[in-house]
Amino acid sequence: MRIVSAAEAVSVVRSGDRVYLHCAAATPSVLLDALVDRAEELRDVTVVHLHTEGPGPHLAPEMAGHFRHRALFIGPNARAAVNEGRADYVPVFLSDVPRLFLSGALTLDVVFVNATVPDAHGFVSLGTSVEAMHAAIRAAKTVIVQLNRSMPRTLGESFVHVNDIDLAVEVDVPPYEVAKPAIGDLERRIGEYVAALVPDGATLQLGIGAIPAATALALTDKRDLGIHTEMFTDAVVDLVEAGVVTGAAKERNRGKIVTAFLMGTPRLYDFVHDNPMVEMRPVDFTNDTHVIRSFNRMVSINSAIEVDLTGQVVADSIGHSLFSGVGGQMDFIRGAGLAAEGRSVIALPSTASGGGLSRIVDHLREGAGVVTTRAHVRTVVTEWGVAELFGQSLRERATALISIAHPDFRADLRREAAKLHLL
Repeated sequence: MRIVSAAEAVSVVRSGDRVYLHCAAATPSVLLDALVDRAEELRDVTVVHLHTEGPGPHLAPEMAGHFRHRALFIGPNARAAVNEGRADYVPVFLSDVPRLFLSGALTLDVVFVNATVPDAHGFVSLGTSVEAMHAAIRAAKTVIVQLNRSMPRTLGESFVHVNDIDLAVEVDVPPYEVAKPAIGDLERRIGEYVAALVPDGATLQLGIGAIPAATALALTDKRDLGIHTEMFTDAVVDLVEAGVVTGAAKERNRGKIVTAFLMGTPRLYDFVHDNPMVEMRPVDFTNDTHVIRSFNRMVSINSAIEVDLTGQVVADSIGHSLFSGVGGQMDFIRGAGLAAEGRSVIALPSTASGGGLSRIVDHLREGAGVVTTRAHVRTVVTEWGVAELFGQSLRERATALISIAHPDFRADLRREAAKLHLL
């Protein structure tokens, strides 16, 4: 490992190269800014990543021709570029991302990493995000690391030895903060319905946003919950401090909170620093269906953009407009569905656009992408109740889903369902 300036580190990137960025709160902003400063020298550099926090300067319209993003998941900073044709979207299960790199299906020239300073044994920790970093580091020709004094040192499968690092830059930049979401009455009602489905001793997948946070608030009367998830936020810290999450009943990794990445406030980053309770693992472990189903009472909680009356779940697009990605929804829905006493939940508000549109629909919008098929979906929750779809016919599903649609839209949905011979 050789310590250099940021400008010298990124000078190894050449036109036509493919660069992978550390994701989420660990976005390597110093290296990325230095790379964008070289834009006029570079052409056709592909920048590959999952969701990244921060402004994403490589995604600006004026960067077209210099950088082209290849999105494995579309974060807010990448939506405009993808939908305007300045970036590309690769639909992929989160569990399969490491295989993309290791199989050679998606080759990498350079990887930008945001990690801790080395410990006494020469290991840096990947901090807030392990995701697919080990696979990317093995696959890339050049590994460049921000040695970040402000990155929390996380444990588990989080370590990289300095011998595997080519160039390093010393920085002191805290991981990106993500504020706690605002929780209103609607989210509280959804959270209460979801929490009622969670038994004591369950293992949870909880994501980011107001509904997972509201669900966590409603779990305070539960006992010995565990966490096995692709990511978590401050809501899990609340549950640990309340004595609700202990991991004591988990069938594997007992007593551990297992995750691939995390995003939240400094309180979260302080909580995970050198905390043996938190075990970071790559997404080909956290999101492996075989691993997920090994928890007898696995409960996965995911969201959606719309659900049709047969149970098809749209989660990555609004019509033709791409919004997010496939991510880990199917990994966890299938894994939880296969668990002995598992349950997979799709939780969403019943309306969008300030109440002007129903999210329970008689037909999907043109161009909408089905992330979870009607054969995989099990339980759908809105603020109006719970629809159990497993083993139900299309007619029975339509009746159940209309019952949890907003009352303003139920008559229209019944009329359209009758036309489709679903009622």
